[in-house]
Amino acid sequence: MTVYEPPGGPGTEAFDAVVLAGGAARRLGGADKPGVRVGGRALLDRVLAACAGAGATVVVAGPRPTARPVRWAREEPPGGGPLAALDAGLRHTTAPSVVVLSADLPFLDEEKVRRLLDALRSSAGSADGVLVTDPDGRDQPLVAAYRAESLRRELARLADEHEGLAGLPLRRLTAALRLTRITDPVASFDCDTWDDIAAARARIREHGHVLDEWISAVKDELGIDLDVDITELLDLARDAAHSVARPAAPLTTFLAGYAAALAGGGPEAVSEAARKASALALRWADEDTPETPDAKPGPGSDTTPAPDTTPAPDAAPDAG
Repeated sequence: MTVYEPPGGPGTEAFDAVVLAGGAARRLGGADKPGVRVGGRALLDRVLAACAGAGATVVVAGPRPTARPVRWAREEPPGGGPLAALDAGLRHTTAPSVVVLSADLPFLDEEKVRRLLDALRSSAGSADGVLVTDPDGRDQPLVAAYRAESLRRELARLADEHEGLAGLPLRRLTAALRLTRITDPVASFDCDTWDDIAAARARIREHGHVLDEWISAVKDELGIDLDVDITELLDLARDAAHSVARPAAPLTTFLAGYAAALAGGGPEAVSEAARKASALALRWADEDTPETPDAKPGPGSDTTPAPDTTPAPDAAPDAG
């Protein structure tokens, strides 16, 4: 399988990601939890989008179609539990930091992943990991960033002590690590039940979230990794609808996107195409405004008043 390798940049800290996507999902009646859709996207795809900046992303589960290329791994024995799965995923990573995630986090995003990594980096070696806690203060070790060396060391120790990792709970690992904690009720929200799924689906359709969620879903579906100014595009659609005709809005935004692609793509190309199209729509609307001549000729005008050709009234009768 191909490993997703996004473009790096100056100051970008290398990290890998391990996503645990196994488990029986008993509280979902045995449903395929990573494949359950929230906002039109599988839960697993939503998590993969959140760790899109990883140098390598390893999913521990049976292979399936995903929106982003990943590397697949399986724990030994199959169904051996989270520590066995984490160990299997780590064997395919090389970065000094690793983000460890479950596959059922509908509201995790790249910003929250970066926050974990920044906190780990700022600890300057005093912490083995940074994990999220839920609103009740419970640790979420599968919403975390760790030093890979620390994980390997403790997993090896536990495997020696217990003749393997199968069946061991995650708390055996986290209890041995120096951890920093971040409270984040949104990032820590996971989907264990159908009520959780329903709540997640309802939240993303709220007014304050629906546009961002929809744009993220479309970009994932179309394989587009481009940040654009949503407000700018909405303004373009408004100008086209009001200045030309309502159906012009979607057609104009499509053409602006096509023009941006021909110009090489990127947020700047989208912005320039939107600016030009908006200006055209406003010029179009201006033509509907009737032009009224000035009431009086201005100074220096070459317009002269027309001569008065009205016949003079008859002379009054002679009084004498």
